[in-house]
Amino acid sequence: MKEAVVIRDVSLRDGLQLVQTRVPTATKIEWLNGLMAAGLPKVEVTSFVPSSVIPQFSDAEQVASHALNVGGTSVSALVVNLKGARRAFDAGFRNVSYVVSASQAHSAANARRTTDEALNEFRLIVSERNARVDGWAIALECGIATSFGCSIQGGVDPARVLDIAEHLVAGGADSLLIADTVGYANPASVRRLFRGLFTIVGSIQVSAHFHNTRGLGLANVVAALDVGVRHFDASTAGLGGCPFAPGATGNINSEDCAFMLDAMGFDTGINMDMLLALRRKIELWLPDEKFHGALACAGLPKI
Repeated sequence: MKEAVVIRDVSLRDGLQLVQTRVPTATKIEWLNGLMAAGLPKVEVTSFVPSSVIPQFSDAEQVASHALNVGGTSVSALVVNLKGARRAFDAGFRNVSYVVSASQAHSAANARRTTDEALNEFRLIVSERNARVDGWAIALECGIATSFGCSIQGGVDPARVLDIAEHLVAGGADSLLIADTVGYANPASVRRLFRGLFTIVGSIQVSAHFHNTRGLGLANVVAALDVGVRHFDASTAGLGGCPFAPGATGNINSEDCAFMLDAMGFDTGINMDMLLALRRKIELWLPDEKFHGALACAGLPKI
């Protein structure tokens, strides 16, 4: 049997947070249904943030209502503070993600708090989860943004990332996500950082979230694979980026990433024809957006 590699599609969350066009809830639901039909095993479907900050997610509860009643795919939501976590828990999410930035400058711009304050907020979220009757069923992922560098601050010390990871695991994180938010990573730095992480986090699941800002996204996936990472974020059509980080362009492309992994002999479980068909719909839904990815241009090779 082929070894499985899991892709979580984040186009409905990370992809849409930079999109200027307000996407109707019905379209988001059709988008989600398309991802599920294409075999995406995990989808991040929305973000519980104030609508005054990102109006795109003002319908988070409505999207959640549909997402949580369709089987076959693991769905998750992003939260940025305790209030958002409460909303996600109340909506019924059993997989909730929170983000701490390794860069102080990015943390101030993105969350209006220091990194240490963000770590304290995560402890409050863990306490809220643990106090709930169904808290045992809620898995908390914590992402470490700007793990390789920051377009506001510049370089980020890998030792700081490892320190944050250690605090998060000790504080109750069920899994970690290492994010190259603005495309500073390269294959050598990816191997070094993940090797260091695996020495301190034990058996906890560690995922990777790469951007293709400087063209190294898929190369960084291969580097992470080399050191044992088997869970990756990607975005259909390469949509996405952080609205609070200058120069943050698209995520790695779900179609290209899945094609590469399958071609390398891994099993993603994704139906490429159906995912490419969904991408064509997204291009019609968002005619003013810029899309990325080579597979959509070249097509699948003949077998």
